[in-house]
Amino acid sequence: MGLSSVVITFLISFLSLTAESTQPPYSCDASFHPRYPFCNPELPITQRAKDLVSRLTLDEKLAQLVNTAPSIPRLGIPSYQWWSEALHGVADAGLGIRLNGTIKGATSFPQVILTAATFDQNLWYQIGKAIGTEARAVYNAGQATGMTFWAPNINVFRDPRWGRGQETAGEDPLMNAKYGVAYVRGLQGDSFHGGKLGERLQASACCKHFTAYDLDQWKGINRFVFDARVTSQDLADTYQPPFQSCIEKGRASGIMCAYNRVNGVPNCADFNLLTKTARKQWKFDGYITSDCGAVSIIHDEQGYAKTAEDAIADVFRAGMDVECGDYISKHGKSAVVKKKLGIGEMERALENLFSMRIRLGLFDGNPTKLPFGSIGPRQVCSKEHLHLALDAARDGMVLLKNTNSLLPLPKTNPTLALIGPNANATSLVALGNYYGRPCNLVTLLQAFQGYAKDTRYHPGCHNGTHCDRASIQDALDLAKNVDYVVLVMGLDQNQERESHDRHYLGLPGKQEQLIHTVAAVAKRPVVLVLLSGGPVDITSAKFDHKVGGILWAGYPGELGGLALAQVIFGDHNPGGKLPITWYPKDYIIKVPMTDMRMRADPATGYPGRTYRFYTGPKVYEFGYGLSYTNYSHNLISLSQTTLHINISSTHYYVTENSETIRYKLVSELGEETCRSMSLSVTLGVTNHGSMSGKHPVLLFTRQGKVRNGNPVKQLVGFESVKVDAGETVQVGFQLSLCEHFSRANEGGSLVIEEGSYSLVVEDHEYPINITL
Repeated sequence: MGLSSVVITFLISFLSLTAESTQPPYSCDASFHPRYPFCNPELPITQRAKDLVSRLTLDEKLAQLVNTAPSIPRLGIPSYQWWSEALHGVADAGLGIRLNGTIKGATSFPQVILTAATFDQNLWYQIGKAIGTEARAVYNAGQATGMTFWAPNINVFRDPRWGRGQETAGEDPLMNAKYGVAYVRGLQGDSFHGGKLGERLQASACCKHFTAYDLDQWKGINRFVFDARVTSQDLADTYQPPFQSCIEKGRASGIMCAYNRVNGVPNCADFNLLTKTARKQWKFDGYITSDCGAVSIIHDEQGYAKTAEDAIADVFRAGMDVECGDYISKHGKSAVVKKKLGIGEMERALENLFSMRIRLGLFDGNPTKLPFGSIGPRQVCSKEHLHLALDAARDGMVLLKNTNSLLPLPKTNPTLALIGPNANATSLVALGNYYGRPCNLVTLLQAFQGYAKDTRYHPGCHNGTHCDRASIQDALDLAKNVDYVVLVMGLDQNQERESHDRHYLGLPGKQEQLIHTVAAVAKRPVVLVLLSGGPVDITSAKFDHKVGGILWAGYPGELGGLALAQVIFGDHNPGGKLPITWYPKDYIIKVPMTDMRMRADPATGYPGRTYRFYTGPKVYEFGYGLSYTNYSHNLISLSQTTLHINISSTHYYVTENSETIRYKLVSELGEETCRSMSLSVTLGVTNHGSMSGKHPVLLFTRQGKVRNGNPVKQLVGFESVKVDAGETVQVGFQLSLCEHFSRANEGGSLVIEEGSYSLVVEDHEYPINITL
């Protein structure tokens, strides 16, 4: 812990930001306020937005419908940029943020997939809150032309090849839902449990990519033309739940519609999706943006619309509000003249857009004198935020193997070899994608030298992680002459990124050969560290007795090097668990990336996807992760073991085996009944070791007999708890019968089936019966 304090103190000193702030852009200063109702903060926001829109000319209206919205000088309205990024820290990857003034960097947290491995909802919220605070500070310093951030990415990590899976909270819909809610609440200025947020926003979050988007580029098929064929069943229980939670529970103020089509209809032109589902069914009250260029492809690449004007008309009729791109700038006027785009549709969109800017406090005079106005440069890269980034990195790291307790390594100043293409990882590797300028990146080599002064480094590979050639002899000579060897392998953005899906699940190039050759000559079993977003088939290392320890470290952010050193040398006890299934290499031979089906199909040999439906062999399971200590779990209390539903109609279906199954439709039970039917579970968690640690407790349900496409098991709750050595703590879960014991039928309706179930924690199962 001493090392982390020294490093963070250095970073704070290095980044001491004391220069004068530049004025942020805003509307309605003293000269404009008395003249226009849209400047009157006493009026309802919708009324103010309507007044403003009513004053715009046709050309002004059209100009405001794209992400780069120009100023309207006659009304005192500055330009606005809708596109800003904050996936795991405020970034200058979009057009709305500049990190080149008073504020020259922002806290770069671990890539989302590693943060997800903590299974810690409060941590996720605190990260969102920190990002929202830093975003407002950048705006107040005059370095932002927008406060709408296009994050989080809550698409389910369906296929292990997806290049953007690293941006998500993994393969489970509940995890993505809870991550989205926590992040949105934090960034927008709400409380952890929600309910504090009024009309005013600290910053605006945007849940993306709506919907069923998880393919970028595979065998010549790209995201722009891909038509995702998705069943109603899979939409209901996999693809849509994260977005429903993000809207209903998180109260996200933005949604991004995705490039792809779903069942033939482009997402941005789907009225049923954007208006009927999001706005009417889920009560979404915010703005909807396209992904960048998503309007143009509806005509130019997908051929869904016959003309450019038709494409523009389609998206506004569907409920989209703003385009990321310039298609409307080029063809919008023509669409109006040809009477394809109605003025009413434009004005509805504009009212949504200006309502958002008003909610952000940009039409109430100088925002530095309003709520959130006191947030300044000193709250960027603060000691608190850097500690949070460190916590997220080390809490997320997953210990996959630790034969004979090889880890942690001794702190007796051993000689150590750090070998591998990621052993001195720079921003390209450590930060993942959509990153900004970090406060100050600490490399793994720098951090290790703080523990073992005689740390010797060799990349081991030529051409980085591609490793098309390996320096085998140099690596062997180094490995033979040190006490311990740490091999740092894996992937980077060359293998997985936006617009680039993976084509191989193993380690690239000669990395595997390098691992086993070095391990064979080392004095002791080696430690293997993997940096990656997606899963890697490391079966050979898993069963190599000369590889004594394996750690997955995701893309750990700017303090990831320090976090990894602390874990390897025992200053932190790893407790992360995998948020994705690690499949064997041949999985991708059997399963086309374009096949959106989640459920296994035994008749054709289709193995299914994710831990919920996959029936084949695994390298490591979802939720797997070891620790330097041992934990046990026991059931302390269960409020009831039999749940009886005696209202509404009972329905029936007959299985292929002529078995009659009775069930209730959740929609017929009603919200009040569902709220009244719950189950309380209290578990005890005991730490039997000598190190304290944070331990995620994962609670699943499983049906006694899996049938008719039901999940093998389903995550229904999780909590991360700190347990001191020798201590027992209690963890409570409140389960809803309608939410946690239901499943989607083939028609997409949620049903509760009669029969036996189990609550599953690690290798313990506790029976539950549901009767109708």
